[in-house]
Amino acid sequence: MRRPPMRFPRLAANFGGPQRSYLHTVYRPWRIPITSCCYNSRSFSSISALLSSSFNRSDFTSQPFTGSYEAGLPTSGPLGSAPAFGAPRLTPRMLKQYLDQYVVGQDRAKKILSVAVYNHYQRIMELQRQEEAAAEAMAQKERREAMEAHPLDSHQRTIHIGSPMQDMIESRLGRSSSFTDTSMTQLEKSNILLLGPSGVGKTLMAKTLARVLDVPFSMSDCTPFTQAGYIGEDADVCVHRLLAAANYDVEKAERGIICLDEVDKIATARVSHGKDVSGEGVQQALLKIVEGTTIQVQVKPEKNSSRPAGGAPGSFPPGTAPGSGFNSSSTASGPPPQKGEVYNVRTDNILFIFSGAFVGLNKIIMDRISKSSMGFGQPVRASSISSGNGSSSQDASNETPIPIAPGSEEEALYKKYLPFFTSATPLTSQEEPIYFNPLDLSTPADLQKYGFIPELVGRIPVTTALSSLSHSLLLRILTEPRNSLITQYETLFDLSGIKLSFTTPALHKIASNALTMGTGARALRTELETILSDAMFEAPGSSVKFVLVTENVADRQEKPIYFGRGQGSRFHSMIAAEESDWENKMQRDKKRNSTNHGNGHKSGSKVLSFAEYRNRASTAG
Repeated sequence: MRRPPMRFPRLAANFGGPQRSYLHTVYRPWRIPITSCCYNSRSFSSISALLSSSFNRSDFTSQPFTGSYEAGLPTSGPLGSAPAFGAPRLTPRMLKQYLDQYVVGQDRAKKILSVAVYNHYQRIMELQRQEEAAAEAMAQKERREAMEAHPLDSHQRTIHIGSPMQDMIESRLGRSSSFTDTSMTQLEKSNILLLGPSGVGKTLMAKTLARVLDVPFSMSDCTPFTQAGYIGEDADVCVHRLLAAANYDVEKAERGIICLDEVDKIATARVSHGKDVSGEGVQQALLKIVEGTTIQVQVKPEKNSSRPAGGAPGSFPPGTAPGSGFNSSSTASGPPPQKGEVYNVRTDNILFIFSGAFVGLNKIIMDRISKSSMGFGQPVRASSISSGNGSSSQDASNETPIPIAPGSEEEALYKKYLPFFTSATPLTSQEEPIYFNPLDLSTPADLQKYGFIPELVGRIPVTTALSSLSHSLLLRILTEPRNSLITQYETLFDLSGIKLSFTTPALHKIASNALTMGTGARALRTELETILSDAMFEAPGSSVKFVLVTENVADRQEKPIYFGRGQGSRFHSMIAAEESDWENKMQRDKKRNSTNHGNGHKSGSKVLSFAEYRNRASTAG
């Protein structure tokens, strides 16, 4: 039976005049009639189409969106495979690029450290997301239970009658569904160990990453650590310092970074009598903290109670340091500690970075390589290195470095054991060679032989070594980083209205003198302080407007050269003359080296290969 058409006189009356279109009704069998009106060839089927008339079905090529979203449930469709936090704000490549602005060289160590720190904070973000999802699921469960159990007097819950014995067994052992693991993937923490001599940038890299990530950072020296009950510092003092660096904000401190320097000093000592209170006992205490525990930090009352809230003159609030840009608003990140207040800090999500020089570890590594990897029965023994994990009479940085040549045994070892290692290419005179560093080949077995307990070594899975600084790297450290030493001293003199300049030969001489000290990049500041001490005393407040450091000044043959207000042209002409002499000298040296290379002569000292070094050391041992 066909239904009669429905008429809309009022709606049709509204479309009058010359712009009047037509009104028609579509009938479908056993369905409600669908009415649509056309006005100037445009369809007004609904209010939403009127509001968003720019989107048509043809825009999506007749492919409907098949995704769905419900709160608390997994997302399906095109967005189902997207990460929970969207695109990451920082990547390992970005972290390394940031490190390149402050640290010169050490590319492989910077890559490994950037990846480890990035993965650590990705893990923290994932744990935070899982906690929020669990809290939302619990809230939904409570809401469902509240809806089922409504407070009506006439309402009575349904009682399920079952076997009492079965109910008792299920209450004790849990239902069968509880044996099905539906939990999310648990990401474990990976701590970091940095090996390398003093002054190569271990601490600087850790501080730089903490600054770019905007997380609390604390630095602790392991040398004064002792077992609990002995005179010295307990191992958990590093957590106290991190909490103070976070301005006593526990949640912020639990996501910070703790750097433990000089960790090689707590290696187990082979004592003939007495007890080793600063070796294995400290490692056992650190093991509990690194693995994850709750540390109770009690704020001790200040001795001087009349000290104002901002700190004593010349002091800084907890968590700040000179030059950190502290202002009065930075203390608002956490409440000020009360007298005798106790804080509970969990160390599960704190990243621990261990660093140390590990003097003597290279001998252990060379012995292992010469026996197993290289196939020789004779171990490498150097007369300059004493037995055990003690100190050596000659610093490792003073030994002749071994360059890694293409196709050499050193390159084969590095390809086998090291990540982020690229094959060596034939070097030109302008490129810096890659030198062989035995610490790059360290293994957990070597660290155990050095004096560390296996439980602690197993919880530091990321290990990387930093190489000693060469002359070219020290020269780059003087000028390239954002906070380079040359820029610092130029700014320091500029505050007094004095322009400080260094010539290129002077910079090379400063780097050469610093290289002989054996303290890494720290020797550069020592050299600059020695050279500029007289100028920093005499120039401020005088008529001196220009200070020039030449090669003779850097060689300590004369004092820095001073120039007055009207002597700017003489100042610049002296710089140009020394730079011209330096360029001529470099051209002569380049021609001489090319001539010697063409005649088959070897200029300079002979650099031994790894095989020659091994054979010579074996016969001498």
